[in-house]
Order: sequence, then structure tokens, then C-alpha cells
Amino acid sequence: MSMSFTLHGLGVSGGIAIGQAHLMSHATLEVSHLVIAPRMVDKEIARFETALARVRSEFEAMKEGMEHSPAELGAFIDLHSMILADPELSETPKQLIRERRCNAEWALVQQMEVLVAQFEQIEDQYLRERSYDVRQVVERVVKELVGQPGRAALKAAKGVREENLIVVAHDLAPADVIAFKDHNFASFVTDVGGATSHTAILARSLAIPAVLGLHNARQLIRDKETIIVDGLRGVLIVNPDPRVLEEYQLRKSQIELERSKLKRLKTAKSCTLDEIDVALHANIELPGDIPAALDGGAEGVGLFRTEFLFLGRGDMPSEDEQFEAYRKVVKGMEGRPVTIRTFDLGADKDLHPDDVLGDRVQTNPALGLRAIRLSLAEPRMFQTQLRAILRASKYGKIKLLIPMLSHASEIDQTLAAVEQAKSSLRGEKIAFDEAIEVGGMIEIPAAALAIGLFLRRLDFLSIGTNDLIQYTLAIDRSDEQVSHLYDPLHPAVLMLLAHTITSAEKAGIPVSVCGELAGDPSLTRLLLGMGLRQFSMHPAQILEVKQRVMQSDVAELAPAVRRLLRLEEPAKIREHLDRLNGVERPN
Repeated sequence: MSMSFTLHGLGVSGGIAIGQAHLMSHATLEVSHLVIAPRMVDKEIARFETALARVRSEFEAMKEGMEHSPAELGAFIDLHSMILADPELSETPKQLIRERRCNAEWALVQQMEVLVAQFEQIEDQYLRERSYDVRQVVERVVKELVGQPGRAALKAAKGVREENLIVVAHDLAPADVIAFKDHNFASFVTDVGGATSHTAILARSLAIPAVLGLHNARQLIRDKETIIVDGLRGVLIVNPDPRVLEEYQLRKSQIELERSKLKRLKTAKSCTLDEIDVALHANIELPGDIPAALDGGAEGVGLFRTEFLFLGRGDMPSEDEQFEAYRKVVKGMEGRPVTIRTFDLGADKDLHPDDVLGDRVQTNPALGLRAIRLSLAEPRMFQTQLRAILRASKYGKIKLLIPMLSHASEIDQTLAAVEQAKSSLRGEKIAFDEAIEVGGMIEIPAAALAIGLFLRRLDFLSIGTNDLIQYTLAIDRSDEQVSHLYDPLHPAVLMLLAHTITSAEKAGIPVSVCGELAGDPSLTRLLLGMGLRQFSMHPAQILEVKQRVMQSDVAELAPAVRRLLRLEEPAKIREHLDRLNGVERPN
């Protein structure tokens, strides 16, 4: 009998899967360096161009066949197409072939290493993980060059039911995951990838249990070995003993039963036991996310991250392109409110891929020219987006959200920019919502502490807990050496949250939470007790949070939360939170 062992990684998509390992082959990219004769140089370049053209055609074919795929897949295929078209990968290798008389595979991999090294210097987690995308694009081209295209990588073994298979890979490209829509695999696990990697995003959108960042799983696991994937705890168990297997089979059945019960809550009213209404909204990234939001019972869109319209392309979308995307979301939500955040891009997350792939690396991009700072520094770009949002407001209830505010002057400048956009549209006799509400993200401690400045100028607030925690604790979650210190229950974080919610309530200004805390059911009662009445989260989390809301009594929670907020010791805070989550319907 094979030895049982456990691997620990990053659980990025919850649930439990039990099945046989299905190993995916991957190119090592350790290609041979060959010296070619001068007369063969032109032929080698032609061979390289043919490989590029074939991969380009594959991407185009994938896009055409994606009618029923999650929207994120299209965005990542676009990103890979953009990387493939970048001169750094499509032209520079040709120069290397000419100058060094080398084979195309070697030239391409050499250039890839240069680009990957540049990405890995970037501090922003999202952009740093794009190095995986560069490797995946190069891998597809190398496979074409060596005559081993990878389109059949997900083919199951003969006679084996796919729902019993768990894909084990070093990494998965978007093209690989697109194949999942034609299959029925139980789960996937990879050696690399982080919480913001495309693989993680796709796992959540497909509702497939997944564990990433396992480092050596692809080497340690053999084909057809029995494995258990615990996507919630980030655990992978290989060759489990009968007792462990039985325990996980029971847990898997319980999870599936609970999920089927949750679906019944889709049309139920979201209110507490003491009849306090709580609005549950969805966070979305692309117009194609709307069906998932409606399926989850979202009462509106609490955060539309518009930067996903910008990323993965070589230029800024035109006003008409943006308008069509915003209108599609508003009309898709059928009268429900849609909060559109202006783009949260920075100097390290630029609109121009040549800059991203080049030498522009900030010392600390998280503290640099990003979000509203960048928008105000690029007024023409900002006006284009504001005009597009205002034009879309004719078709439904749109609210305008401004990210990363820290100074009152930023709000004043933003409101002036909004008025300028309105004035230009009036001059062109283009209709829009004259009374559109303008709100601000509270994600910098300075904004939370000086909340009065913002309450006097804005129509609503949205607390971005991801950045608020990161800035408050000076912790980069993507840095594994300090990520264990990232603590949503740190007393300083709780104080800022409670202060913001209470201050907004006293001023009669609506406030929501749109960071990860909003979608964590273990924190729902804590936030309700603080006075929060609007949550915004990933669509897949809505029903579970709704269930927790419907089982809660705010009259009981409020005094218990006040006691919790007076505590400073982490152990005591967690103990009180456990008690809070034990509150049930009074007898």
C-alpha cells in the first residue's frame, strides 16, 4: 500500500473533493541551446512565426467557443493574447536568432527569463503573479515549436469517470481551465499560484475546490493515487487511510447538503430575527459576472471593479467601450443599484503593457501614484471614465465610488471633475442622472480617523477592508514571511471599522463593507453588532452570509459586540467572537 502524506497550500476555493490524481504534463522550458547555420536563420525565424500564429489562432478559437464560460476566462485569454503580441516576446527573440544564430526555443525562453525577472521585482501581488502568465504563454509556443501542442492536456484516462479525477499540475493556464467547461473534473491543485492568480479567480468562478501553492505536489504525487482536496483549509491528503477517508466523505456529504439547502434562501428576505433589513450586494469585475450575482440573490452591485476592463490590453478603452460595459451591467441588474468604482490602477498596474513589461518599477507601489491619485493626475483619462459612467446612469441606478481617499482636497477635486463631465454632457444634450450619488472608499487609516471630513462631502461610504488592514498593520499579505501577521481581528482594525460605521450612522450616511470581511460568515454577526447594514461580497458567498443574517438578533448582538470592542488581547477577542457566533434564536 502506498504511503499516506499531507501537503499544505493555499485554499482558494472552498469545498471538499475526493478522487484519483490526474497528472498534467507541462513543458519544463529547459530547452537545448543549438547553434544553427547562417543559411538556416530565415527558416528558423519562419518556424518561430508559424508557432506564434498557431497559438494566436488557438486563443481566437477559444474566445469564439466561450459563450457559456465564466467571464473571467475571456479576460485571461485576452491577457494571454496581449502578452503573445508584445514585441518583447514576438520580436526580440527574432533578433536573438539572427544575432546569436540560435534555435527559436532557446531564444524565446531567454527572453522570457528577462521578463519574468522584471515582474518578480514588482511589489504588487496581482502584477507579480502575472509572471505565471508570461511563462504559460511561452510554454504554449514552445510546445508548438517542439511539436507537442497541449490542447489535449485534460483528457481523462480511458474508462475513468471524470468526476472522480483531480487534476494535479505545476500550473494551469486559462486555456487549460477553459477545457473544464467541457469536462466534469472534481478539483484541481497546483504547485504555484496565489490568492489573486487567475487560477484562484477561475476556481472560485467555477465553484471548484482548489488548493494552490503546494510547491512540489506535481513531483510527489503519482497518477491514479487517491487524494483528498480540502479547499477551505488548504490541505491535500495523498493516499488517506480508511478512517480519514470516511471522515472526509461524511464532511463532503454535509457540505453538499448545506449548499442545496442554501439555494432555498435565494428569494428569502434578508433580515434579522428582530426584523432589521440587511442589504447583501455582489462584488463584480466584468459585465459577465451579472448572471452569477443574480443567481446568488444579490440585491445590487456593491462594487464594480472597473480596472478589469483596463488590464490585459495595450490601450485605454474608449468612452463608448466603457459606456457599453457599464450600461450592460446596469441593464443586467434590472433596476437594482450598481456601485461603480473608478479605476484602481497604479504606476505598477499601467494601461500600457510596454510599461508594465518594461523597467518601470516603483520602490513601494502600494503607497505611490495609484487609484484616485492617478485619476486626478491624468484628467483626460478620468474625464473619459466619468463621462461613460454618467451616460450609463440614464439606464438605471448608478452610484459613483472613489477609491483610496486620504485627503479632503481629493474629494473636492473629484467633485469638480464630476461637475466638469456633467457640464460637457449637458452641452452635448446627452442625458444622465443629475442626482448621481458620489461615495468614497475608506481603506486608509487616515480616512477612517478623520471620517468627518468625508462624511461632510460624500453621499455614502464603502469600507475596503483588504487595504485598510494592510495599511493599518503595515503587512503585505503576499509576503509569506509576514502574511501570518495579517489579522482582521487586530484591535486597531476593529476600532477603525467600528469608528467608521458608527460615525456614518450618526451622520445618516449609508456605509457598506466591500472587502473580504463582508463575505466571511464568521464575521457577519460582529459586523451586524457594529451597526453595519450593507454587505458586498463575491456572489458565491451571498447565500451563506444571508443564512447567518437570518439567524441573528441584533438586539442581542449589539451589547455583546460593544464588550468585545473593549478587549485588546487577541485570545480574548477570538473567545468572545466564538460566543457571538453561538447566539441563536431566543427561547
